[in-house]
Amino acid sequence: MSELPQAPSSVSDETLMQSYAAGQATAFESLYARHALRLWRYFFRNTADAALADDLSQDLWFAVVDSAASYEVRSKFTTWLFTMAHHRLVDHWRRRKPGLSLSADTDESLRLADSLFAASGFEPDHSLDRQLMAQLLLDALAGLPAEQRECFLLQVEADMTVADIAQATGVAEETAKSRLRYARAKLRQALEGRL
Repeated sequence: MSELPQAPSSVSDETLMQSYAAGQATAFESLYARHALRLWRYFFRNTADAALADDLSQDLWFAVVDSAASYEVRSKFTTWLFTMAHHRLVDHWRRRKPGLSLSADTDESLRLADSLFAASGFEPDHSLDRQLMAQLLLDALAGLPAEQRECFLLQVEADMTVADIAQATGVAEETAKSRLRYARAKLRQALEGRL
């Protein structure tokens, strides 16, 4: 991915989207630079297919372009964006049965592991090979039910709150919270048994 111009972090995503709707192309480039990788990882971790993640990401960014004129700030831009991403995944799963084999991206997988174990008393063996730990985490993530995996990834990849996840996935806040709790517990349990 080549470097795109980045707006100062003080400029909100919502302001950038409104600027893009008003005809400022560099605002879109800044939004893309801020969120493209996170979106791609979200799609990839849910589909286990890099080419499909590319296609879904591209489709989503075309939808952002098409929606610019009618965009209204009703929630955070990332909630709006990942809600659209969620809908694309739902459409994809309706058309195809999901695959569950993920490949290890060590740095990102270890970041997920850090997030998972941050609030628990469990400390994985630091001498464990980083690649092995990454693969174990991705295998455990792939074994989660789709709804739990998606909630976990929305929190970790999109940095969304429980309320944002509930809005993006169209469920009650308590349902989103439960899915996150179950996902974290299952991931910890799967990893504690193998580390």
